[in-house]
Amino acid sequence: MRAILCKEYGPAEKLVIEDVKSPEAKGRGVKIRIKAAGLNFPDTLIIEGKYQFKPTMPFSPGGEMSGEVVAVGDKVIRFKVGDRVAGLTGFGAFAEEIVIAEENLLPVPASMSDEKAAAFTMVYGTSYYALKQRADIQPGETLLVLGASGGVGLATVELGKAMGAKVIAAASSAEKLEVARGAGADEVINYTEEPLKERVKNLTHGKGVDVIYDPVGGDFTEQALRAMAWNGRHLIIGFAAGEIPKIPANLALLKGCSVVGVFWGNFTRMEPEASASNMMELLALYEQGKIDPKVSEVYEFEDYVNALNALSERRAKGKIVLKVSA
Repeated sequence: MRAILCKEYGPAEKLVIEDVKSPEAKGRGVKIRIKAAGLNFPDTLIIEGKYQFKPTMPFSPGGEMSGEVVAVGDKVIRFKVGDRVAGLTGFGAFAEEIVIAEENLLPVPASMSDEKAAAFTMVYGTSYYALKQRADIQPGETLLVLGASGGVGLATVELGKAMGAKVIAAASSAEKLEVARGAGADEVINYTEEPLKERVKNLTHGKGVDVIYDPVGGDFTEQALRAMAWNGRHLIIGFAAGEIPKIPANLALLKGCSVVGVFWGNFTRMEPEASASNMMELLALYEQGKIDPKVSEVYEFEDYVNALNALSERRAKGKIVLKVSA
C-alpha cells in the first residue's frame, strides 16, 4: 500500500510517498481501506516536531479519516467487513490502509459522504467538548468564535447556534466572514480592520461575551479576553497564529472569568464513555440537519503538499480533505 511518510522533520515538502507493508487486524483492531483523510492544524505541527506527541519515524501524518472496513480482529464486536466508518488515528491517516481500535471508530450515516465523514470527528468532537463540558454554555449566552472560518471555527459557529447561543464570528477577511455567516453566525467582526475589543463591546451593548472560543492565540487572545463578560469562560483551543500568548493574570481577577484549557485528545483517552456519548449526540445533530461538515477543498493524494500548505498558511475556509482512494 502507499503512504505519505515523514522521514525527517520539516515542512510538507519534506514528506514522501512510498510503498509500505499493509497492516494486519488483530484483537480489537479494525483494518480500513481509507477513502478520505481530514486535515487539521496538528498535522502541520507533527511533521515539524512541534506537536505534543512525536511518533517514531518514519510515520504517516493524518489524525482522522473515513473509509471501509476490510478486515477485523477476533475481538471486534461493533463492526464488520463492508461497514463505512470514520474516526481518529492520531497519525497514520495519510495512507491507503490503517488498523484502528474499534473504540476509536464511528459508523458513518448513509447520508454522509466520505469527504464529510473525514471532516467530522475532530472538529466537531473538539468544539462540542469545549462548549458542553468545558464552558457549560447555556441558551441565550453570547459566544465569540475567533478564526471562525477554519474547520473548528465553523463547527463551533454551528454548534453554538444549535445549543442556543448568540454567535459572533471573527475572522481576517470579508470572504471568510461570509462563510461564517453561512454557517449561522449572528454577527461578524473583521479583526484586521476593526478593534476586536471595541467591536465586541458594541455588539453586546457593553456587557461583553460569555464564552470565547480561541484556536488562534497570538495578540488576539488578550484582545478577546478584555471583551469578556463577568463570569465568562475563555476556551484555549490552540495557537494557529503561531505565538503562544502570555495572558495578564489580573484580567481573570478583574472580570471574574475563567481561562479554560481544551485538550480534546486527552479527554477521549481519560473519559472515553463521555467522549463516546458526545459523538453519538453529534451524529444525531447531523441527522437532524443542525450541523453539516463544511468541506472547502478536496485534494488528490499526490497533491498533499499544497493541501498542507493551504492549512498552515490559514487559507482554508472550512475543512480541507485529502482524497486517498476511490
